[in-house]
Amino acid sequence: MKIIGISGSPRAGGNTDTLLGMLLEGAVSAGGETEAVYLRDYAIHPCTGCERCRKDLTCTRFMDGMHLLYPKIEAADGLILGSPTYNYNITPEMKAFIDRLYPYYRFSAERPGPYSSFFEGRGRQALVFSVAEQTKPEERGFAIEAMQRPLAALGFAVTDTLPAEGYFEKRAVAGDAAVQEQAREAGRRFVRGLL
Repeated sequence: MKIIGISGSPRAGGNTDTLLGMLLEGAVSAGGETEAVYLRDYAIHPCTGCERCRKDLTCTRFMDGMHLLYPKIEAADGLILGSPTYNYNITPEMKAFIDRLYPYYRFSAERPGPYSSFFEGRGRQALVFSVAEQTKPEERGFAIEAMQRPLAALGFAVTDTLPAEGYFEKRAVAGDAAVQEQAREAGRRFVRGLL
């Protein structure tokens, strides 16, 4: 099982990267083949809504880092997406990445007619997680939902979510044995669900 883990954090080695590493450790221990992707290392333009991709079935407006990621996404059995919480939401890096998944939708000619997805019926799964300084769910915002809903619309079964709350200092999650084990177990569970 090929798992791609995607960090939307602009801060290298922070809590999101650390938690992603733990999730992928768990996935490897359950037999998964993993790769970590750090969106900050890719130049990804935000979607302009030109909709060329409706016809071209890929983004022809930009030739950028997404064209390096499209083949990885298509080859993966599962995706793990993680973002720190920025003002109740995901980071701009994660938002640009998600918006640029638009070429995977398959639209009818009618507007706003029905649509399907390249991934529909292919058994693809996803896990999403967020890291927040806040400890109250209402203050955490909707970072989880901002990743979960687009993936579900694209045909991924979002089988697990992991909100990590109360972490701000860089790598603070590395000092919390409970959240480390929770992440590793979530990674193991994710791979077992793909088998």
